Amino acid sequence: MNAIRTLIARELYSYFVTPVAYVFIVIFLVLAGAFTFQLGGFYQREQADLMPFFTFHPWLYLVLVPALAMRLWAEERRSGSIELLMTLPVSTTEAVVAKFLAAWLFTALALALTFPIWLTVNYLGNPDNGAILTAYLGSLLMAGAFLAIGSCLSATTRNQVVAFILTAAVCLVFLLAGFPLVLDAFGGWAPGWLLDTVAGLSFLTHFNALSRGVIDVRDVLYFLLVIAAFLYATAIVLEMKKAN
Repeated sequence: MNAIRTLIARELYSYFVTPVAYVFIVIFLVLAGAFTFQLGGFYQREQADLMPFFTFHPWLYLVLVPALAMRLWAEERRSGSIELLMTLPVSTTEAVVAKFLAAWLFTALALALTFPIWLTVNYLGNPDNGAILTAYLGSLLMAGAFLAIGSCLSATTRNQVVAFILTAAVCLVFLLAGFPLVLDAFGGWAPGWLLDTVAGLSFLTHFNALSRGVIDVRDVLYFLLVIAAFLYATAIVLEMKKAN
């Protein structure tokens, strides 16, 4: 645990000594506000909830999280610092978990800085704050799933741009897994159970339930399993690269 805490602190420090952290946070907050008030019609709806705010989170993460995740391992491999990292008294698994948790904590900070909109909706009405907390939890879990996917794909390449494109593409497939755009690719040859399985992988389906304030253990477990699976895959990829 001491090794993981040290690596987390190292990663978080690396975010804030460069403009990366500040640019990410500012862009996230500006876009979240613009989508909520302009596209979401927050005031025009005259309802005391944050649905216009959370509705656009999947699409914000689709662009911003790959930009954050692309540097997790691609930059380490490009600069050669991954060799130095692996000489430290930490296992590959510990390094993967630490770098992921640092990125997740940073994303949680950006999400927490949206608290003024929560204060706004409480000032204007009497919202269900339990449902809002659940939606924040769902948003954080979804961001974690995006980051885990990005971590895995970042480990496969030295090029951050390639890592960004691959992560965005894979995350888009996961977002739209329950929609005809993806399901049509399986139509005509895939059995019904496979179509149901693919549809059940949709991030939107699981996040929408949480964003409405409905806590379903299956939705929470789904995101946690996606995170665990892709972090495990990241460790495997790094071990393969180390062997080569």
